[in-house]
Amino acid sequence: MAGLRIGTAGIPASTKPQTTPKGIVRLAELGLEHMEIEFVRGVRMSEKTAADIKELAQEQGISLTVHAPYYINLNSKEPEKVEASKERILKSARIGAAAGATSVTFHAAFYHDDDPEQVYQVVKRHMEEMLEELERSRVKIRLSPETTGGPTQFGTLEELIRLGQELPGVYPCVDFAHLYARSLGEFNSYEHFAGALRSIRDNLGPEALQALHIHLSGIEHGPRGEKRHLPLAETELNYRAVLQALADFRVQGYLTCESPILEEDALILKGLYAELDQE
Repeated sequence: MAGLRIGTAGIPASTKPQTTPKGIVRLAELGLEHMEIEFVRGVRMSEKTAADIKELAQEQGISLTVHAPYYINLNSKEPEKVEASKERILKSARIGAAAGATSVTFHAAFYHDDDPEQVYQVVKRHMEEMLEELERSRVKIRLSPETTGGPTQFGTLEELIRLGQELPGVYPCVDFAHLYARSLGEFNSYEHFAGALRSIRDNLGPEALQALHIHLSGIEHGPRGEKRHLPLAETELNYRAVLQALADFRVQGYLTCESPILEEDALILKGLYAELDQE
């Protein structure tokens, strides 16, 4: 499944009934190529269902990634919350791998009042432990911490690239809308987007751009960063320049549209990307 595969964050809105298998079939009908399975409220999928989804997705030509639950904070002061966070990530990874997903993304931590370097070391230690557990369990799926949309959250692109350098096999999930919102709208040019891809390539190797996990949508930000996702038509994020940079760098992987109007905007992104990729 080479190329840049574009699809939706979860089940397309036009799917009836709203089930993951029906969503996979609907994506294929629409001409989209990817689904991110949304475990954001919890992992409520059995291994049997996951195996069925894997078979169906392969039949329909739909690639899969996973978004782990939102309730994750590897920097919590309460040890039980850290352990619960790790288990949510690991459970998402196990079920995701059973479904044939290649990557699981998550928002790793909050800084609280801690020094960012200290938080980095805490996150790295817990990531190492999760990678060891997945290796022991022979679960094959990539851990892809996500760039986050506000200054209180761990997850700058620089932090995640450093994690990838120090933990082989870990790559960032690059949410361009979050990068834009976190910068309060400053990170919004072709040069910015190309620079992000260049930094990933130069620090993690060209292979990092061959299966990149990407999020893109419209977004609204306030003085503290991300507020909410928006349809593409309502955003000031220069998503066309994002797609141009992806085309110019020959990025392959998975682009998940997180717009409130999922498949409508995913189809816009796919059509525009196809135009830019031929220029």
